[in-house]
Amino acid sequence: MATRIRLQRHGKKGKAVYHVVTADSRAKRDGKFIEKLGVYNPNTNPATIDINFDRTLYWVQVGAEMTDTARAILSYKGVLYKNHLLNGVKKGALTADQVEAKFEAWAAEKDAKILAKKEGLSQAAAADKVARLKAEADVNAAKAAQIEAKNTPVEEVAEEVEATEETADAPETTEGSEETSAE
Repeated sequence: MATRIRLQRHGKKGKAVYHVVTADSRAKRDGKFIEKLGVYNPNTNPATIDINFDRTLYWVQVGAEMTDTARAILSYKGVLYKNHLLNGVKKGALTADQVEAKFEAWAAEKDAKILAKKEGLSQAAAADKVARLKAEADVNAAKAAQIEAKNTPVEEVAEEVEATEETADAPETTEGSEETSAE
């Protein structure tokens, strides 16, 4: 029996969540499976992948084939890298201690990258929120000024216009009187 590691679709329309399963290669996509290995949720950013690492590694070692997406997911989580290192132990190129050290270093680096991406996304979201709040405050201030201008009585506006005309005329007369006194 040829086994295959693949995804089973679950969830509702437009919000798919996938189970990573080991199934007979002849079984239907959402049909009978041998073992559920984990869950993959592409709706989050970054995508959420929760797998049983040991069981997945077992199925890869016994020769289960993988679909392209399942291969990408397992590579992302390090299952394929760990399998590669363990094959090096079988050939005598590495020791078990070296495998664990290399894999731990790789896992720490991968976790740092994921954490940096999450922090970058949260900072971008916070900056976007601040920009939206500032834009909303500006729009509200403009609306308030427009309403204030609309609610101001016409007589007050006329008095303000006359007052500005008088102040505009006043400096011209004072400049002329200064020129006559200087002569």
